[in-house]
Amino acid sequence: MRGADFIKMHGLGNDFVVLDARTHALAIDEGQARAIADRKRGVGCDQLIVIERPHHARAAAFMRIRNADGGEVEACGNAARCVGALLLAETGARRVAIESGAGLLEAEASGDGGITVDLGPARTGWREIPLARECDTLHVPLAAGPLRDPVCTSMGNPHATFFVADADAVDLAALGPGLERDPLFPERANIGVAQVLGRTRIRLRVWERGAGLTLACGTGACAALVAASRRGHTGRTAEILVDGGPLHVKWREDGHVMLAGAVAESFRGTLDPALLGGR
Repeated sequence: MRGADFIKMHGLGNDFVVLDARTHALAIDEGQARAIADRKRGVGCDQLIVIERPHHARAAAFMRIRNADGGEVEACGNAARCVGALLLAETGARRVAIESGAGLLEAEASGDGGITVDLGPARTGWREIPLARECDTLHVPLAAGPLRDPVCTSMGNPHATFFVADADAVDLAALGPGLERDPLFPERANIGVAQVLGRTRIRLRVWERGAGLTLACGTGACAALVAASRRGHTGRTAEILVDGGPLHVKWREDGHVMLAGAVAESFRGTLDPALLGGR
């Protein structure tokens, strides 16, 4: 059995193993995804991405996403930007549509050499996020340690954004796991701590469901800007400073959220067939 070829990519340190299953079908299960994502015994990544043939006529490809814990999720902003970079280079097009569990996402090259992706409309209804019970998503009754009163948003995946005086002082590694799995979140949630630095700048750290602390969470950056704008802390455009560097987010008047930033290819290789045996 031959191993599958892969590309290791990242968006500001949020890293991915990307597999292309458009020519030869490749079904990756939860155990196999965990094995590949293992940073000591596998390749190592925050998310495993499988590019598949699209179902939608407008899409260049379908993007399937599994977190490091093996669970499949609907959306990942930085992964969409990485896959967008691959498809733009492959097709030579100015813009490509990527089909995902969160719908069609459009990617294009930005003037500074980065990739911009339209992640679609932010959703703020409690059922859309989803939450387990009705509540005001602008002031959600949830607290842990110094964190309280988050804003909840769906960017195709659920987010809770807590506003704090100092994002770096929060022990998110300790608080994130419990908040991610709070009964309020039937599909678990990504947990962000945001420090407003000004009307156009936010410092953000994110505990991602199924992956833990990451250097950059694209959908988390979008959720933070939407939350800050809804609270009146910022306008509808801001630079989001994550651990890996700056992301640029714009919440358009039509509700769509645009995410821009750098992407990079780290290396290419071939998976050992043993990794595809699952664990």
